[in-house]
Amino acid sequence: MKPSTSLNAGCQLLTGGQWLATTFLLLCSMANAVADTRPNVVVILTDDQGWGDLSIHGNTNFTTPNIDALGRSGTRFDRFFVCPVCSPTRAEFLTGRYHPRGGVYDTSKGGERLDLDERTIAQSFKAAGYHTAAFGKWHNGMQYPYHPNARGFDEFYGYCSGHWGDYFSPPLDHNGQLVTGNGYLVEDFTNHAIQFIEQYAQENFFVYVPLPTPHAPMQVPDAYWSAMENRTLSSKARDEDLEDEDFTRAALAMVKCIDDNVGRLMRKLEELQLRENTIVVFFCDNGPNSFRYNGDMKGRKGSTDEGGVRSPLFVSWPQGIQSNRVVAQICGAIDLLPTLADLCKIPIATEKPLDGLSLAPIVSGQASSIPDRRIFSHWNGKVSVRTQHFRLDHQGHLFDMVIDPGQKKNVAGEHPDVTKQLHAEVEQWSNELLPGLRDDQRPFPIGHPDFNLTQLPARDGTPHGQVARSAKAPNCSYFTNWTSTDDRMTWPVEILKPGRYAVEMYYACPEEDLGAEILLSIGDNRLSQVVSVAHNPPALGNEHDRVPRHTESLVKDFKPMALGTIELPSGKAELTLRATKIPGKQAAEMRLLMFRRVP
Repeated sequence: MKPSTSLNAGCQLLTGGQWLATTFLLLCSMANAVADTRPNVVVILTDDQGWGDLSIHGNTNFTTPNIDALGRSGTRFDRFFVCPVCSPTRAEFLTGRYHPRGGVYDTSKGGERLDLDERTIAQSFKAAGYHTAAFGKWHNGMQYPYHPNARGFDEFYGYCSGHWGDYFSPPLDHNGQLVTGNGYLVEDFTNHAIQFIEQYAQENFFVYVPLPTPHAPMQVPDAYWSAMENRTLSSKARDEDLEDEDFTRAALAMVKCIDDNVGRLMRKLEELQLRENTIVVFFCDNGPNSFRYNGDMKGRKGSTDEGGVRSPLFVSWPQGIQSNRVVAQICGAIDLLPTLADLCKIPIATEKPLDGLSLAPIVSGQASSIPDRRIFSHWNGKVSVRTQHFRLDHQGHLFDMVIDPGQKKNVAGEHPDVTKQLHAEVEQWSNELLPGLRDDQRPFPIGHPDFNLTQLPARDGTPHGQVARSAKAPNCSYFTNWTSTDDRMTWPVEILKPGRYAVEMYYACPEEDLGAEILLSIGDNRLSQVVSVAHNPPALGNEHDRVPRHTESLVKDFKPMALGTIELPSGKAELTLRATKIPGKQAAEMRLLMFRRVP
């Protein structure tokens, strides 16, 4: 690692005095030696990939040589637990705290946002002098200061939503600006991670790569699909009659692409001679998004049973961690922040108590075990708890996970004391963390002083009247069926900095429906504009689908239309979008409002 620019400058200032120069150069050398020993960090998180989607875990349907090699090169955690769904796991990784503590209770419509008084792992590493970046799916808030750039990441390229409707060159967010992606997202995000690593190869970096697959829609480049399309599946789901084999083939093709791109990252670290002193972490955000091979565990994505929350965790650091070690102690996503901070010997930038423990002593071989503990899993009011020996599920059934890892026999009657104790602990945990969780009074911020742009997507709005979403899942949806002057869309907002804002509406409208008068109001302030330019792009995305999509919206190339400039005072208000005149069948289809503060 090269010393910082300021340290170099300081060393050069004293070359005129022999004694001072010698003394100061010695201090510089000592400082640089400390910096040189500090490892870089690369964290790879995949989306909806189950524990069983790796050949290292016994899946014989395909091979994942690069991820397997990563696992064998360091420590593999055999009982590592995340959350049943995406955004809660990401919040726990970012904060080292259970997701309800950070206000995360949903995967869309604002419930995925991480409370602003939480401090993230990126803020800790940035404060310690690391260059920080995230490339991929964020899913913990869009509007600044929920945006990744406000949560410790110097660089962000990706999307903030829970899923995207098209994985080939879609619209993305680059540090708050709308841009167009370049090719298949897994490869595109890996390219950007590699470029960032190359840029800061001589300095310390913390790179977070939350890849968006194999989350649906099931899209993957042709070569990967061709290799899996007709593959006979030898490793099957626990409940074989529930498995959709084409969906499984598509998921595994997507994981194969992930594996190749993990290999690209590892080769780049080797090429730059950084691999020895770079910690590489690999894990998944929940159980598999379909019934497929998962080691005979009960449950899948959305479940608080073992199969819904068990994830691989591989931690590799050739210079500091023994290779091919397997740790049997239970641990979770809440442990990653304290562990990585401990391994890198940096302070944690929060005064809030962590739920996670540092696994550094066991990773480094300084300890053979960690203290006895509980790992709680929660989603949608359902709570289960895992000990080293037992799991109490959300229905109060007790399972001996040592002799019955598939959760097939309820042994609550055989262990009444254990059952009673774990029931009490679940009740205590729930009473502490869950009351009021869904009573979300947080508005969507507009106009943060440090960020010039604010996006308000349809995902975060509420439709009224006949207005409908383009798909059941809000994440990448747009508003359609806007047919009546009684229809409206609303967003609770807070203007953080008063001033003038230029507003654009990203829309689609065929020529025969032109002429609608659009009215945007925020409190007593209003803008009005007529839809006068036709823009009628086709719905896209399913041409890339390998199996039919179920809940993910198709996408369109929406066009920005200037609504005008509005003067906004600071404070909370309701933003309403409606039409005062609709001469055609509909006013327009609406994807996004964009606010830009102007002088």
